[in-house]
Amino acid sequence: MQLEEAYKLYVNDLYRYLFSLSRDHYIAEDLVQDAFYRAYVSLDDYEISNIKAWLFKVAYHAFVDYQRKNKRVIFEDGVLDHLDANLETPERMMVEKEAFKLLIKDVNSLQENEKHAILLCDLHDLPYQEAAEILELKLNTFKSHLSRGRKKLMEVVKERMNKDGG
Repeated sequence: MQLEEAYKLYVNDLYRYLFSLSRDHYIAEDLVQDAFYRAYVSLDDYEISNIKAWLFKVAYHAFVDYQRKNKRVIFEDGVLDHLDANLETPERMMVEKEAFKLLIKDVNSLQENEKHAILLCDLHDLPYQEAAEILELKLNTFKSHLSRGRKKLMEVVKERMNKDGG
């Protein structure tokens, strides 16, 4: 598969992944560009069997490098403008958007490996093996992070709902 074809297929997936990490539209766009540039430069250096997983790995490393370079916390509340949803009414869309915003905020309260495991598997539907490879973890270690993250996330959500009276 050519990189141009992969771009057309996966650019939106990578954008959503990077947006969920950076919580900033412009940063996510820049990181997508950076990820595809890195992919273009190093494409001939690798024997790639699964280009989608490889692109997510490249995007993940672009994000980590960005975060390291900027040395600041970027998981803050932000406006969630870019939900891909076909919802019937504006009211329902608003409720779904708010719920998703709260869920992402809850996910961002988890430890890094737990957060990335949940985002890759539960939000972006990647298989465990691919997600483990992206994060450069052994499969069993990845599964532990995912399981622990899901349990913690459920606790955080329950706690928030009890606090909010919901």
